[in-house]
Amino acid sequence: MKTVLTLLSLLLLLPAASGREVKVYRGDSRYASDILCTVRDGKVYKGRSSYASDILLRIDGNDIYRRNSTYRSDIVLNLRENGGDVTIHEGRSSYLSDIRWTLRDGFLYNGRSSYRSDIVANLTARNGPGGSTQGPGGNGIQVHRSTSTYRSDLLFTIDGPLSPAEFIAVWYAVNHLL
Repeated sequence: MKTVLTLLSLLLLLPAASGREVKVYRGDSRYASDILCTVRDGKVYKGRSSYASDILLRIDGNDIYRRNSTYRSDIVLNLRENGGDVTIHEGRSSYLSDIRWTLRDGFLYNGRSSYRSDIVANLTARNGPGGSTQGPGGNGIQVHRSTSTYRSDLLFTIDGPLSPAEFIAVWYAVNHLL
């Protein structure tokens, strides 16, 4: 379990590389028709699109903007590091009462909670053939509902590394925009 958390931490904390493209698939599918969104150059696009009109969210540092906006009034969420945790606040707020989620130890919690009953999503490293996390079928993240690791509770699969801000943008897009 410790290896999974360490690997997951590495996958989530890799810096965003320009030009890299990470696809998000429904469940554990790898079909092009099941691509929910694509992360490319700090933007989350609808499906496989690369059109500016299909930009759902733009990520700039720890701020997540609506569509391709650069206006501060269009910040949907912002992230703040708090020790080992990442708190996700509504809009531009930094108030504790405006924390929407907390990302901690491979789990996404509602609000500021650390209770198991408040876990919204469970992030696990996606293993390829023979348990490898590298190569075809590996090097990604599976996102399950609550604390489950059952295939039936697999919400979506991310096929590569994302920063915490990119992951939260994907989470928001999949759950609120698509």
